[in-house]
Amino acid sequence: MPTAPANGITLFYDTFGKASDPAMLLVMGLGAQMTLWEPAFCEALSARGFHVIRFDNRDVGLSSKIEGGPEPDVARAMAGDHSSASYTLRDMADDAAGLLDSLGIARAHIVGASMGGMIVQAIAIRHPERVLSMTSIMSTTGNREVGQSRPEAMAALFSPPPASREDAIEQMVRTVRVIGSPGYPADEAELRKSTGEAYDRCNYPAGMARQMVAIIAGGDRTEGLKSVRVPTLVIHGEDDPLVTLSGGQATAAAIPGATLLTFPGVGHDIPRQLIGEFVEAITANARRASAAARA
Repeated sequence: MPTAPANGITLFYDTFGKASDPAMLLVMGLGAQMTLWEPAFCEALSARGFHVIRFDNRDVGLSSKIEGGPEPDVARAMAGDHSSASYTLRDMADDAAGLLDSLGIARAHIVGASMGGMIVQAIAIRHPERVLSMTSIMSTTGNREVGQSRPEAMAALFSPPPASREDAIEQMVRTVRVIGSPGYPADEAELRKSTGEAYDRCNYPAGMARQMVAIIAGGDRTEGLKSVRVPTLVIHGEDDPLVTLSGGQATAAAIPGATLLTFPGVGHDIPRQLIGEFVEAITANARRASAAARA
């Protein structure tokens, strides 16, 4: 189901549940396709009365690829030179708002994981009239003093692009061993299967590099987050080595009235064993918005 957002690019999406239910937009992270939002997660949310929408961000999956711009230079961006950014998180937030426009949705609950958490934060800052509630998962504020990755996680993130489908699978297995949840290990056979399917759907390393520069060029959202006035839930794994816990703590501290929910033994993923708990927490936060509207 492709659609053209207002800023002229095409985003690929699908939905779960009834279109008449309140919309809930799911935004995925760095280099990750919408399929990383597992159907079980989406179906659990739709069963609780939400029209769930997941989509591929620009430069990943089946959405538009932003080619023809500068060659992304992550090292230069980290040193403060953002000239190689083809876009920033602000543009990605506008993409999401444009998708809602195309679907005729005035307001939505927004849920983002990792870079997706950064994007939903930017949506809440830039498009507050479109947001009913916000959940930011395993993310951070953009302040480089918080949420900093451990060296082993950074090394996994910046591994050279895989040369083949088999390399991609092996690289993902190694990466998840580093950044995944120590208390809830992934099923390796299922991980290999899903990674192969993702590779077959779209393998586009250049997009991940551009998204990484977009994150860095996005800057610090702390001041902007102080203006957020919708019910907000911040979820973070206590053992996340890629975006460490201080990132989630800083996010919750910046947003008035935000709730911080942390999980021991959880790394930089959403363990299948905890889908029910994540869904219940997201639902409870969304219900706060409904209660506030009735008050």
